[in-house]
Amino acid sequence: MARERIAIAPNAPEAAARREILDRARQRGFSQFVVREGDPVAPGPGEEFLVRGAQRIVRAGAAEPIPVVRVGTADDLEAAVRNATPGGILAIEWSSDRVIPLENAIAARGRRFELWTYARTAAEVPGALGALEHGADRVIVELASPSDVDALELLVEGSLPTDLAWTTLELTAVAPVGIGDRVLVDTTSLLRPEEGLLIGSAAAFLFHVASEAVGSRFSRPRPFRVNAGSAHSYVLLADGSTRYLSELEPGDPVLAVAPRSTARAVRVGRVKIERRPMVVARADDDGTARTVFLQEAETVRLSTSGGRVASTELKPGLRIDGVRMAVARHLGRAVEETIEER
Repeated sequence: MARERIAIAPNAPEAAARREILDRARQRGFSQFVVREGDPVAPGPGEEFLVRGAQRIVRAGAAEPIPVVRVGTADDLEAAVRNATPGGILAIEWSSDRVIPLENAIAARGRRFELWTYARTAAEVPGALGALEHGADRVIVELASPSDVDALELLVEGSLPTDLAWTTLELTAVAPVGIGDRVLVDTTSLLRPEEGLLIGSAAAFLFHVASEAVGSRFSRPRPFRVNAGSAHSYVLLADGSTRYLSELEPGDPVLAVAPRSTARAVRVGRVKIERRPMVVARADDDGTARTVFLQEAETVRLSTSGGRVASTELKPGLRIDGVRMAVARHLGRAVEETIEER
């Protein structure tokens, strides 16, 4: 996964602003950081913090610091590679050209040591990750604002689906279907009340299931959670492919979307499958029935033309928000094929 090779170095002038960058990056699922000496921050579970000093990076538990070598000429690069410690780490900071010198460093390195490189902006990260197909072992990117984190995430995740065909369908029936395996999707990002996941029994139409950013009279808000539906259901990923809810794993990028509005990639932090009472909601799609199976609970909500409605309050006649998709799928990817889903 590309982001496992990225370390974010907050580079705003004020400590409070650097903390905002770090917090945004955490919300976006990044877990490796290079911080300044003296900044009052500490790693959380699963995170790695490196401390940047004068021409070195200090790694917790390491016997020796990682040298940071500034390279501006071919001679600088040759000396840096020649003097790198076998089995160690060399971090390079570029003062001029960066693309061809990085390729040269990768070619000269072989397997003798790890090669880290600095990126001055988010836009430089993809090239550093993919140089000579392999890229640097780690890319340290300096970011000056929280919006830079958003730009970096888009570059790392790739283009999000931009042609979602939003529509509303009329609910024709809602009925209990006994006990089933429902899937909670907890994300590493905080979701807004209007955000949620696109879920459905058939790939041709996915219902918008809203987050639990709004609680109930008997439960607190859980803005990281979508009680998404039955284990067999499709969920739309951030790259436009689909996957069964039962197949989701921590780290998978799913598409968090608000109806007819924003969409962003968020990472799955935890998947929780439990047996619960379920209901099936059926909607009419030009004569074809579309279904979604949901836990019967006040905190499970579908988005409708009039707002979000709990699964306990769904009734025929409501207009449900959702997205029409390509019908045929092979391993989650749209294909041209004759298929009928019921």
